[in-house]
Amino acid sequence: MKIITWNINGIRAALDKGIWNWIKTTNTDIICLQEIKARKEQLSEDQCAQFDGYYHFWNPADRPGYSGVATFSLTEPIEVDYGIGDPNFDIEGRVIRTRYPNFLLYNIYFPNGQRGSDRVAYKLDFYENLLEICDRLHEQNENIIICGDFNTAYQEIDLRNPKENQQTSGFLPEEREMLGRYYDHGFIDVFRNINPDRIQYTWWTYRFGARKRNIGWRIDYFLVSKNLTSHITDITIHDDILGSDHCPISLTIQ
Repeated sequence: MKIITWNINGIRAALDKGIWNWIKTTNTDIICLQEIKARKEQLSEDQCAQFDGYYHFWNPADRPGYSGVATFSLTEPIEVDYGIGDPNFDIEGRVIRTRYPNFLLYNIYFPNGQRGSDRVAYKLDFYENLLEICDRLHEQNENIIICGDFNTAYQEIDLRNPKENQQTSGFLPEEREMLGRYYDHGFIDVFRNINPDRIQYTWWTYRFGARKRNIGWRIDYFLVSKNLTSHITDITIHDDILGSDHCPISLTIQ
């Protein structure tokens, strides 16, 4: 089974740029998109026609043109849940959880903390609430895959200029510590586990020609429960694929 995660920074614009043409070449079973910034009914008939063959599930934000996630699946999930049960977070359309025979899949657009201290606190609270849910699921022997835009680079290797960004949200000590708690609570960062020394990024600002100069951050992840690690056969950051300020990541799991 192949799963792709991709923050497409506006689904309508991304579709017009041809992202689905690339997705169709990948033989992917599940596609998790973040920051869709639209409701399904806002797409044209031609845009929606691109999803033929997939079950699709949408969780847009209440606020127009903001946030939102969507999951596309060739096989119908056993169940689908939206949000994490807290209206403070769920109004922003950040989570879709789908159940498959051997795992639960979370498609998540984690909050960005760069708009001030209040949003950093909001981001950390979101991380904390989700981790509590995952702890309970692990206690019930559930296997979990979390994919999406985490908006946090964990190690210095995960961004081009770590020293200059010590006080930048996305690399704050408290944010990195919070992400590290997921590793302490039974999750594995698949890419870093397989590629401990590889420098590769998933997001580049549109400014300063950052992508061309590869001045980026690795803030998009697949985290999986430790019990699933032996079933992972491949993970690839497709940093040559355009269409967004993020690039897609694919995970192959037996």
